[in-house]
Amino acid sequence: MRESDQFFHNRKIKRYSFLHRTQKNLIVTGMGGSTSAAFSPSSSGSFFSSFCTSALRRKSHLRSDEVHTNYGEGLVRGLGLFELLLLGIGASIGAGIFVVTGTVARDAGPGVTISFILAGAACVLNALCYAELASRFPAVVGGAYLYSYTAFNELTAFLVFAQLMLDYHIGAASIARSLASYWVSLLELFPFLKGIFPSWIGHGGSEVFGGVLSINILAPILLLILTVILCYGVKESSAVNSYMTLLKVIIVIIVILSGAFEVDVSNWSPFAPSGFKAVVTGATVVFFAYVGFDAVANSAEESKRPQRDLPIGIIGSLLLCALLYVCVCLVLTGMVPYKFLDEDAPLAQAFNAKGMQYVSVLISIGAVAGLTTTLLVGLYVQSRLYLGLGRDGLLPSVFAIVHPTRHTPIHSQIWVGCVAGILGGLFNVHSLSHILSVGILTGYSVVSACVITLRWKDLASGQVSSRYISPWHEGVTCLLVVGFCGFAAGLFYRFNVSIVLLLIAVLIAILAGVALHVRQ
Repeated sequence: MRESDQFFHNRKIKRYSFLHRTQKNLIVTGMGGSTSAAFSPSSSGSFFSSFCTSALRRKSHLRSDEVHTNYGEGLVRGLGLFELLLLGIGASIGAGIFVVTGTVARDAGPGVTISFILAGAACVLNALCYAELASRFPAVVGGAYLYSYTAFNELTAFLVFAQLMLDYHIGAASIARSLASYWVSLLELFPFLKGIFPSWIGHGGSEVFGGVLSINILAPILLLILTVILCYGVKESSAVNSYMTLLKVIIVIIVILSGAFEVDVSNWSPFAPSGFKAVVTGATVVFFAYVGFDAVANSAEESKRPQRDLPIGIIGSLLLCALLYVCVCLVLTGMVPYKFLDEDAPLAQAFNAKGMQYVSVLISIGAVAGLTTTLLVGLYVQSRLYLGLGRDGLLPSVFAIVHPTRHTPIHSQIWVGCVAGILGGLFNVHSLSHILSVGILTGYSVVSACVITLRWKDLASGQVSSRYISPWHEGVTCLLVVGFCGFAAGLFYRFNVSIVLLLIAVLIAILAGVALHVRQ
């Protein structure tokens, strides 16, 4: 029996999570004797042993022709390269391109352009990791969860999934509230509608029970509409994303071209008025404007030619987003001196100052389109991750069901929409959305580590074992040292600690990286 067949044979026997399976084994142990026998010291040892065995197992590589054999009804391959590019752009460029650019520019000045370039360069390195893994596992959905399950173990994969889902759920609720507010603002551009919408419909929310709940009716309605579209079919949802993304990109290009004729190059001097540190700090803020290119990796099972199109879609969408961000930054800081940029609506204020009010209307439409595609793709990615865990038995099998005619994970999609609808309709989650970016960074870091770990497996025969430590543990130790030193260097830089400590941390990280390269 092949390794992959053995893996799925075991999964069919033990369908549920490893904790449930272990508890079940304990009950069976106690059936032959007294009830206390099930909880004897030997049974406790068996429980721990079974738990460790389940938690530390890895997933075998699944070929494309084994998907339907092991999983039953699968997703339909209907996404081409163009749809994948628009999927990545739709997930990355939201309303932030009209807001974040100006917010950071108030501190970094025209140097915000360099901030976006630095952040884009960091994302390109991670996009290369996603591209390599996406071409390595082109058959099945899963993204970062699938990669960590194959490279590390089941427990690591589940923890990555849990952290990503916490971030995705709260992020979807936060975006839904922002989208509701933008929709109301767009409608209020019509004079006869201005001021008639109460707060519980779109603007913020109506707080009850001392602020414990914040009622917003429009956010769940918008989530319901997008969930229905996603349940209907991947072609239909891809068409909506494509139309909205193209509209958004066209508006951004119009904004760039319109503003280019109003640029005063003297506004670009000084280019970095607050120094290079403000530019670097700005890069840490605008980094999250690029988040979303990884959504392309989760469409592996629905791509027509995944091994070729997924890497191009991931890297291509990221580079296109970086180009648009840089152009918007140059136009914005060239139109208005950075000191006079508005924090809430910098682009709209800049064009109003030049007597171009019609561009402000386009910006409002672009913001609605941007948030719509970001929310649509976010819900799409979440359902595919739930589908992957349902198939692997780490969640109830209901999440693994694919509709026979629509070819969408309908139960996973409905669940994702309901969770986001409840959070977005009853709670003000904006404050939480700012602290959950750690989930995204963790996912990106794990994916980068997966690339190195899987290369170890490819070169296992050439690895030299040490007398004191195995090659695998040696490699993981080096990865942890690099990660810890990078984190420490960031703290030293942020809090102006001695430059000597910063250089020591960087030097140790470099030495660990060299050791990793030479030994592995």
